[in-house]
Amino acid sequence: MLLKPGHALTALSLHNAPPVFYPLGRSSFLGGLLLGLWLAGALLTLAWASLASLSGGLLLAAGAAVALSGVAAALHWKNTPSGQLAWDGQAWCWVSAADPAGLAAPDAAVVADLQRWLLLRLESQSGACLWLWAERQSAPERWLALRRAVYSPHRFSGTAQPHGALADGAFPCVSSAASAVAVSTTMHPIQTPRPTP
Repeated sequence: MLLKPGHALTALSLHNAPPVFYPLGRSSFLGGLLLGLWLAGALLTLAWASLASLSGGLLLAAGAAVALSGVAAALHWKNTPSGQLAWDGQAWCWVSAADPAGLAAPDAAVVADLQRWLLLRLESQSGACLWLWAERQSAPERWLALRRAVYSPHRFSGTAQPHGALADGAFPCVSSAASAVAVSTTMHPIQTPRPTP
């Protein structure tokens, strides 16, 4: 028996992507990108300084601007948050050592997809926003599961609250009794991720 194309699509889109944990940390791609941009700026400043007759003060200011931008880029890269990004089938949760309470978000927006790298933007219901770089090399065995989760349409049942929501609509991210992601009761603790077959 053949199904109509519209019917098959409806049947396939009724389910959310399966749960996934993904480790995130300092991105080598972001580090290379920041270094490349800084080097380009430094070379352009050098070329400008050699072609124009600049006073000592202007040359000093240009050099200080290049040095400060390099320090800012290095500090930004060094302070990139690291932790676990989790999808429980209904909502996203970010947990890190710096933020043990975590950040729960109903959706993760893909800002840039470079196939081996994803720039994700999580926004909680309270408006808190977090930008995260995901790299395939962090967990190659889970990369496709993460991609499926960020790109799958998310369906909530019409009558029930979103999975893990409290009566006031808040999304609890971390259980106070244990340091595990608790967006839903079906997720596994961060310390003991499910083995891959």
